[in-house]
Order: sequence, then structure tokens, then C-alpha cells
Amino acid sequence: MSTDTEDAASTVSESVQEQFTRLRINKRARQVFSVFALVVFGWLFSLALGQVGFSIAEIMRYWPDFRDALGQFFPPGELFGLPFVDTGAYWSFIQANNLLFQLETNGAGVAFWNWTFIPGQMFVTLAMGFAGTVLGLPGALLLGVLGSERVTPYPFNFIFRGTMSVIRAIPALVWALIYIPLGGVTPFTATLAIGTDTMGNLGRLFTDALEEVEDGPIEAIGSTGASGPQRVVFGMLSQVFSPFIAWTMYILEINTRIAVTMGLIGGGGLGYVLTTQRGLFKYTNMMATILVIFVLVISVEVVSQRVRSYIRGTEESQGLIALIVEFPQRMVRTLWQ
Repeated sequence: MSTDTEDAASTVSESVQEQFTRLRINKRARQVFSVFALVVFGWLFSLALGQVGFSIAEIMRYWPDFRDALGQFFPPGELFGLPFVDTGAYWSFIQANNLLFQLETNGAGVAFWNWTFIPGQMFVTLAMGFAGTVLGLPGALLLGVLGSERVTPYPFNFIFRGTMSVIRAIPALVWALIYIPLGGVTPFTATLAIGTDTMGNLGRLFTDALEEVEDGPIEAIGSTGASGPQRVVFGMLSQVFSPFIAWTMYILEINTRIAVTMGLIGGGGLGYVLTTQRGLFKYTNMMATILVIFVLVISVEVVSQRVRSYIRGTEESQGLIALIVEFPQRMVRTLWQ
């Protein structure tokens, strides 16, 4: 009996020892892999820096010019007798170039119907983002529905999924360049580019939403003798109506930022004013334009988030402080979409 107990204890001891050995080997392997991954990452990072010509010496060389530019971005002034940024210089440029809007009188009266509202460059940018979203919405809905395997059998649905992938693979700025022969570098072609980009991005979101609908309502509609289109409309789309609106509002946020970047290639709006002032080295005017861009984008995002929260029946929305802090990152991401 004691021999059996000793044998069992010896077996358990050997098993535990094997597990400890295996753990040590796995730990050593993870350490070696971590060091290897770190070395590879450092090599790739160094290669990337060399490819773009990054160097501290270049930063130090141009630092005085950058410091002078910062002085123009934030011109010194006073507020209540204390040193502050000269906001009057910003406002003068905004008014002189009609970046916001203007009100002109039609007569001697002061009643509101005697005033003419003249939209500024901010509304041109907003119009490009809004019109592009609306123009791309039907195509996004069509591609999104046909791209779902529940509507179009596999593998034919990948024809529509592939179309959306091709559209998404080409940034909106490139679509604008493609459309230049159609209408030049204008807000018109910029709006077409935004609409095309919307078809790819919003269509893919629609497809993903349709893949998650429940089968019950679809089968119930089918049991009544409904046709295929009726099953799609009343059995599938009825389930994702609210998400579709929420996703559309989200894409509107993105398209508003894209509309700003369209101006950088001459598409009009605030982006065009920004790149024009950059060419003239008028950094104070650039900062005034950036402030208007900031107000426009944040306003659209706040409205969009409130609408999405209302649709979802929740009070969850990103705070204003977070929107302000993350504004530069969102603009950069938009440039490379």
C-alpha cells in the first residue's frame, strides 16, 4: 500500500516538475519573442524616420521660423488690461472675408424681413458635407442591402461588398481629383467626391447592421406570402431603421471634416481660405480660419451625438471637453480616410 502511495506521489511530483519546466520554457520563449519584436519595431521605426528625412537638426534649424510663426498665429494683445491674444485681429478677418455670414438691409426699416442673410464660407463647407451625405445615401443603402448575404446569395453578394471596398480604398481627396475633368476644382466636384466616399463607408456599415437582424420578423413576413423586396423592407430594414439613422449622422460628422480638407485642393469653403492664407504666409488669418473650422466641426458633432442619443433612447454622448481635446486627432484621421 505504501509503495502505491509513494509511486502516486512520485508521479504527481514529476507532473508538477514538468509543468514548472514547461512554464519556464514558455516564459523564456515569450521574453525572447518580446526582445525580437522590440528590435524589429525599432528597426522599422528607424527606417521610417530615415525615409521621411526626420532629424533633430532640421527641427533646431527651423525652430526660429516656427517660433515667429507661432507669434503670428497668436498675435499679442490685451484683455481687461492683461496680456492676451488679439482676438480682434481674428474677428476682423472673419468679417472681412465673410467666413460666417452677413446680414444686409434691403431698406430703411429694421424689421427682420428687411434683412438679407448671406451665407459665408462656413456654410459652403457645411453644404458640401451635408449634400454629399444625402447624395451618397441612396447608393449606400442599395450597396449595403445587396451586400448582405441574407439578401444576395453567396458568393454574388461579394460583388457589392467588393464595390464598397474599392470605393473605401480610394480616399475622398483622390475621388475629388478623379472628378476634376467633370467640373474642375469646385465645391461641385468636392460634393460628388464626398457622395462617392459615403457610398463605400456608409454602405459597409449598413451591411454589417443587416447581418445582425433577427430571423423571426423575416420569417413572419414571409409566411404572409410577401415577396422578396417586401421581406427586405418590412422584415429587415424595419429592424435597423434607428441604427441606419445613427450611422448616417455619424458619417455626416466625418463628411463635414472631409469637406474642410477638400478646400485644401481648391474645393472651396473654409479649407480653400485656409490654404490661400497659408500661401500668403498670413498665419493670423490662418488661425482665424481654424477657429471657424473648429466651431463648425464641433457644432455638427454635438448635434449629431444628441440625435444619435435620442434615437437610441440613451443619454450617452461624448462630452464637449472630449470633443474639443480630440478634435486634432479626428481631423488627421479624416485626411487619410
